[in-house]
Amino acid sequence: MEQISLASNLSISRVVHGHWRLSDWNFTPQQLLSLVQEAMELGVTTFDHADIYGGYTCEQLFGNALALKPELRPQLQIVTKCGIKLMSPKYPERTVKHYDYSYAHIVESVNASLKNFGTSYIDLLLLHRPAPFINPEEVAKAFSELQQSGKVLQFGVSNFSPSQYQMLSTYLDVPLVTNQVEISPCCLEHFKNGNIDYFLANRIRPMAWSPLAGGRLLHPTDSQGERLHAALTQVAKELGASSIDAVAYAWLLKHPVGIVPVVGTRSIERIATAVSALELNLSLEQWYRIYVASEGVDVP
Repeated sequence: MEQISLASNLSISRVVHGHWRLSDWNFTPQQLLSLVQEAMELGVTTFDHADIYGGYTCEQLFGNALALKPELRPQLQIVTKCGIKLMSPKYPERTVKHYDYSYAHIVESVNASLKNFGTSYIDLLLLHRPAPFINPEEVAKAFSELQQSGKVLQFGVSNFSPSQYQMLSTYLDVPLVTNQVEISPCCLEHFKNGNIDYFLANRIRPMAWSPLAGGRLLHPTDSQGERLHAALTQVAKELGASSIDAVAYAWLLKHPVGIVPVVGTRSIERIATAVSALELNLSLEQWYRIYVASEGVDVP
């Protein structure tokens, strides 16, 4: 599988495996290790996490699996996120969910993630969500120290707007390398808010979370979902695709901005379906038929 170069010292797989729901999969460490190895055999070498996933448990679950075969670590890339502070039994002193991008919290979060994963470095650290209260000088200080110490190779953000991305970039010594945002045939927000244009202008490869809209593409619950299901089904027939989810992934992969879908599933078969989408080549008209089905009206 093609590897996407985000920086001189970091490449990620064209399809990423997301572990948001890892704690719900109820895998033993050996079962999770087997899934990771099977994904890697398909070319999926990048695994997406966040400190808060599974109520602060998913990083440790992944680390337990990786500990069974530590020689895999140089062959895979770990992405994780920080900045959201949840109300949780683990932190009974918190009175409200909030964001914290202070120097101290970023460094503390990374050190906790390193311990959870049982590794000496994180390949890619993302700020999880934009915050109304953020001191970019503190972020810059934390990023600089973490990179110089070798604890984090590269940095990015998640769910940031173009102006938020640009603002933070002006304070940093090294460029942000990606923005992980929600993109799917159901969610066209970033085609309209300037983000896709910003990515193209600045050669940024975005990562797409929830590329199947949380399953709504497969099991529609509203008129938009029904229109998309019909359009995806028709395009799948035309392309000889195995399923409509393969077409949905191909729709993302087709775009010249270079979207990297984050596939969050416990099923190796569904991961394989996402990988198979790399072989599908939608025509421009097929791409627009799906876009128009999402909108419910023709383009202007």
